[in-house]
This record gives sequence, C-alpha cells and structure tokens, in this order.
Amino acid sequence: MPIDPDFPRKLHVVGIHKHTDGKQHHLVWGPGKNDGESSTDNLVQQSYEERKEQYVPLGIHGTIVAVDWDSCIACGACIEECRPRVFQWYRTEHDIPAVEMSNITSTGIGEYRDKNGRKDYTDKPDPIRENDCNCCMACVAACPTQAIEVYQDNMEYHNKASETFLNVDSFQKK
Repeated sequence: MPIDPDFPRKLHVVGIHKHTDGKQHHLVWGPGKNDGESSTDNLVQQSYEERKEQYVPLGIHGTIVAVDWDSCIACGACIEECRPRVFQWYRTEHDIPAVEMSNITSTGIGEYRDKNGRKDYTDKPDPIRENDCNCCMACVAACPTQAIEVYQDNMEYHNKASETFLNVDSFQKK
C-alpha cells in the first residue's frame, strides 16, 4: 500500500531516531495503521510469534526517505539497491521490539549486506542515514509493497517538525 504523500500533514511526530554523529536523525510519524501488508504477511506474523512479540502498528520512519513499517515485509530489496547506504536493519544495533525504536540513538553506519542480514521478518529497514540519500529512487522501485517513498519536498516538514519535537523533548527532560 503506497505511502500517502500528505502524511506529514495527516500524521504527527511520535518519536525521533537520532544518529550518534549528532547531525542526522529521522522522525517517526504515527499513528501506524492496522491494515498494512505486514499485518497479513505469513512470514512477518510467524516471526512475531516466534519472538513472542505483539504485532502493533508502527508508523512511518523518516520524512524525506519515508519507510512505512506497517507495509514493509522485510524483504530487503531496498537495502540491496541503496548505494549511499541510507538504510540498515534496525535490529543490527538494537534487538528490541520495533515499537521501541521511536526514541533511540544509533551509530547508523548503513547496511551494506544483502537482505539476509536481517534477524528475521520483524526486522525493518531503518532510514538511519536519511540525509545521505541521493534521491536515485532505486529503493522505491525495488519495494514490492510500495512501503518506501522519497520526498525531496518534505525537507521543510522535516525541519519544522524536528525543531518542534526536539524543543518539546528538551523541555520534558528538564
């Protein structure tokens, strides 16, 4: 199911995934949806059962490079096609339930392995180096569920939402 191009106007920021370099981060937009392809994919659902993790809607990770984790079936086509290494399997660094990836920091070196680098089908490609995207659209073309979109025009939304979210986050920590 394709990502709604108006998602930054229709959803709200529910988290931020920071890069340890202090420069890069991407936003997590929610709420997620219950009817994405991963909710009915047998391999995804079997992997959740094996991990004894509850399947819940996860939302969209990224704004310029947007990955709908509810539609993603962890096939890895995006990782194989991405030359700038924007993505990495999120469980590479944090083997935790995906719902906990909303507010976390990662080294984010970018994945260079093939699709078999995933832990299982609960793993998702995370746009940890979103700012390194060269907008070639190879990931978009490769995704069988249309779970990825690259929106160059979303930089304004990314910057405004980041500033707002970071200010609220800093205020709440005082």
